[in-house]
Amino acid sequence: MNGAELARWGRWVHGARWSVLVASALSLLVSVGVIVAGGRLDPPDVPAETESGRARRLIERDLPGQPPAFSLIFSSATLGARDPAFRAEVEQALAPLRRDPRVARVLTVYDAPDGQPSAAAPLVSRDGRRTLVVVELHGKVSGFASLEFSGLPPDLYPTLRKLVRAPTLEIVSVGNIALNHDFTEVARQDLGRVELVILPVVALLLLLVFGGVVAAALPLVVGGLAMAGAMAGTLLLARFVSVSIYAPNIVSMIGLGVAIDYSLFVVSRFREEIREHPGPEALARTVATAGRAILYSGLTVAIGLLGMIFLGLGNLGSMGWAGTIVVALAVVYGLTTLPAVLAVLGPRVNSLRLPFLHPERFGEGPGLWHRLAALVMAHPWRVLVPVVGVLLLLGVPFLHLRVGSGDATSLPAEAESRRGDELLRGEFPGGDTNQIVVVLDAGDGSPLEPGRVAQTFALSRWLAGRPHVSRVDSFVDLDRSLDLATYQQIAALPRAARPPQLDAALRFLVGEHIAILIAQTDLRAAGEEARARVREIRTGHPPYAGEVLVTGQTAFDLDFIGLVLRRAPLAIGLVVVVTALVLFLLLDSVVLPVKAIVMNLLSITASYGALVLIFQDGYLSAWLGFTPGPIQTATPLIMFCLVFGLSMDYEVLMLSRVREEYARSGDNAQAVAMGLERTGRLITGAAAIMAAVFFGFGMARSVIVQAVGIGIGIAVVVDATIIRALLVPAAMRLMGRWNWWRPTWLARSRS
Repeated sequence: MNGAELARWGRWVHGARWSVLVASALSLLVSVGVIVAGGRLDPPDVPAETESGRARRLIERDLPGQPPAFSLIFSSATLGARDPAFRAEVEQALAPLRRDPRVARVLTVYDAPDGQPSAAAPLVSRDGRRTLVVVELHGKVSGFASLEFSGLPPDLYPTLRKLVRAPTLEIVSVGNIALNHDFTEVARQDLGRVELVILPVVALLLLLVFGGVVAAALPLVVGGLAMAGAMAGTLLLARFVSVSIYAPNIVSMIGLGVAIDYSLFVVSRFREEIREHPGPEALARTVATAGRAILYSGLTVAIGLLGMIFLGLGNLGSMGWAGTIVVALAVVYGLTTLPAVLAVLGPRVNSLRLPFLHPERFGEGPGLWHRLAALVMAHPWRVLVPVVGVLLLLGVPFLHLRVGSGDATSLPAEAESRRGDELLRGEFPGGDTNQIVVVLDAGDGSPLEPGRVAQTFALSRWLAGRPHVSRVDSFVDLDRSLDLATYQQIAALPRAARPPQLDAALRFLVGEHIAILIAQTDLRAAGEEARARVREIRTGHPPYAGEVLVTGQTAFDLDFIGLVLRRAPLAIGLVVVVTALVLFLLLDSVVLPVKAIVMNLLSITASYGALVLIFQDGYLSAWLGFTPGPIQTATPLIMFCLVFGLSMDYEVLMLSRVREEYARSGDNAQAVAMGLERTGRLITGAAAIMAAVFFGFGMARSVIVQAVGIGIGIAVVVDATIIRALLVPAAMRLMGRWNWWRPTWLARSRS
């Protein structure tokens, strides 16, 4: 839309202001209703097209589903697990579970005839003061339980967990079900807790920027409308597709910052225009200028967010949809509800002023930002070269980036499932075992054919000889004393002729067309040695008449990294190209979009370096309260998609004002200085607000939310200060009139 069309829109909104406000109120009621109804959110899933994902689907297809289960660890500082008092308290605590119709079986060390059930990790800790209890639920999940990520009703586990209480014993939960619940719960709690801290800070900053209560309240109104609508849209989306548990955090993080920023620019421009023009004309001019800027800014932000969808990273793409929804609503409400409120208020937008704050006096005459721009443009090379060098230097730590999937250490230290995971790994023999699952796919044939049995036997013995592999479980490892000929005879037995115990053992290891081998290793799933073992199995295994697929947590990790690396160029390329096209439409220049993209990449580079220093190398870990480790695999790309659009935000808002000045004067240097002067204080205030929002999420307890929030906050600060105040004036001074160049065949009429 050009300026004339938006001006007409502004006049229409002024005339229909009450109808627009009624429609906005109704939309809020609908949003609240959807939010109250709620919706299901899921932990990150595994894309089916990866090798590990395909192997998991084969297991689900061919092997019988196992009951979903979680475990509980009972601990005492003084009693042994076999003491009668300890046992009595455990039995009393478990009694409600045994009676619950949703529980199929509760397995304890006291139930097994020999005190230790077969095919399970030992149920008593090394020091004898802890015992592990397995709670199996009704129903079926994955054919191999350790591959299960979710799939249960969200309220099932927490309601069962609340039933288990003991007066003297400490109880902690452990397992994937407990971990998934805690990840979801931490993300949900972070959202409310962080918003309670951020909103007062944002309100205070708005008061400082506007110097009046009424004007400061308007961005909060628009932000609330956009966030409520986007949250409702996200929950509606969750009824049809899998939506990530982190999507609401993205809605809050992006929506609060963007909606307030856009409202801030519209309200500020209206306050300028209402001093010189009557209400309808002031609103028309505001929508034609600031409205056009936020429209194109919203497009650039949405383009970056939609890049997450092109990545094809399972339900993480839902964060792109959620972010796009909130940005779109921020623009819609910024061009409808906000102008309607301004039309009602008119000059009263300046009511309830605060003493000693007079923001309207800024921007009149050559102030700080004008002088800074003039100084930079007087010595462009002396500014450009060292500043670019510093930004590149800040990005150097990114060169030693290590990525990995999140495990229990991504949760806060006090999370119950993390404490359970640490106890299981540290106190129970075999509790630190990592399982690498090898799936042998015979295609249309049977894995029990004599030739394939021989190949499986050879592969199992080869696998058992790999470093750090302590045991292999498979149908050719039921008894290590048996030879190949015996296993071939067992495989040839019809199912009806098999002894019941043999049939029970085989049914979870052999399907109609697949067989699985489970390599037990003490290597941590996210470690480089475990990854090397998976790579070795995939590339160096003995021959098999079919396909050999490797799955398990380490394989998921490797495949996810590979998927990100394959999809990243396409997603990044699309984001960059489409953003450049949108900027051309706004600025009518080929050069300025390229400059803006290069500047944007510099700010992203600096934020990436900070991300590695803080979250991988551990600087600030004690202050922020997280455990340093590999960066979550998808985080750098998620950050790119978010940062690229958001960092472009201020570039668009500033350059649109520079374009206005250049169209008026034709003087490039004067246009840059005036554009920076007119937007300087406003962008500084907007950046402070947006940075406060993102840095506020650094107080979250979820490491991925912390990393995204702090990473984007750093990029916003770099973009709004170093890039805007130093690099943009220097680069535009050096390019001179070339800033506004475009080929004649791309020339278009301007409003």
